[in-house]
Amino acid sequence: MSGFPRARAAIVGAATFGIGRAAGHDSTDLAAIASVRALEDAGLTISEVDGLFFTHPFDAWGGTLLAQYLGIQPKVLENSRLGGSAFQNYVELAACLLDAGIINVALIAFGSNQASALGKLPRTMLPFPYEAPYKPLPPVSAYALVADRYRSVYGLKREQLGEVALAARRWAQLNPEAVKHDPLTMEDYLAARMVSDPLGVLDCCLVTDGAGAVVMTRSDRARDLARPAIPVLGAASVTTHHHISAMPDLLNTGVADAGSRAFAAAGLGPQDMDVVELYDAFTINTILFLEDLGFCAKGEGAAFVEGGAIAPGGCLPVNTNGGGLSCMHPGMYGLFTIIEAVRQLRGEAGERQVTDARLALAQGNGGSLSSQGVVILGHADAA
Repeated sequence: MSGFPRARAAIVGAATFGIGRAAGHDSTDLAAIASVRALEDAGLTISEVDGLFFTHPFDAWGGTLLAQYLGIQPKVLENSRLGGSAFQNYVELAACLLDAGIINVALIAFGSNQASALGKLPRTMLPFPYEAPYKPLPPVSAYALVADRYRSVYGLKREQLGEVALAARRWAQLNPEAVKHDPLTMEDYLAARMVSDPLGVLDCCLVTDGAGAVVMTRSDRARDLARPAIPVLGAASVTTHHHISAMPDLLNTGVADAGSRAFAAAGLGPQDMDVVELYDAFTINTILFLEDLGFCAKGEGAAFVEGGAIAPGGCLPVNTNGGGLSCMHPGMYGLFTIIEAVRQLRGEAGERQVTDARLALAQGNGGSLSSQGVVILGHADAA
């Protein structure tokens, strides 16, 4: 039996800012603006925030800086850096702290100006001495190693990776916030420059600026707010390793463990999900995570995504904003899977809206498949 407080906390505000390029703003500026917008969306004020959960790629002390920037003195400040899965972990922790009465309003935020400041991903990992002699290109070489292993064991075709990239682009074309709207064909995909075999440039996430924030409170209070509350039905996290050479099994990620516990907490399963938001930093991720979350059997993910199955009009709506591959990727993408799930459950997704979306999964991935988090969200009438 799960100890997670099912549906006793809810997301009541969500916002993004600066997606793409946001010249003139540093990472804290971006996060602060997204935070103010998310609080306005919730109908709450900055002074009511007593739990702050924040990280960005440039400053390990960023949480204290954002608290100062916002002019608040939170009872709880969580600043752990698990990479892109940190935000799923924050939702899990915030739900428990809210249910325990330790805090009343949780603000979860992220901001990065990596594209306008650096034009590339900031380096947050030191070279591992056992990997450095092979001169990998971090992080893509780690994921290429996984893709190559998948190819060796299950016969992965490049066209199957291409299906993931094409599906993401088709969703992005329906999303005015997405960075990439130009058409993408399989011929374009196969002709793209190789980066780290078997992954080419179109298998890799974008490098963008961007910020996001969500606001959480207890569900009993959430019912009195102006915006639709999205209850947190389940959440779980796990960390399995740091460097890819220490991963216990290249084809079995921690998502299997985190997902099974999140589903158990929610009393639901993969068959119940209307919308699935995955951390697609690389095309191989989507295939692995679909398997490990139980949407298909191990080794069947590559075939599962064929024929537009995860694209608009397919059997399973996956990464409906365009994902890290075609919407945005400001260095840590996990918060944006949560925001997109909230928008879908609120019915706010415009042309990309999934009809009658009532249950959604938002997953985060950190490091080299190192840390995983899964959050299950529901429309208020599905809780």
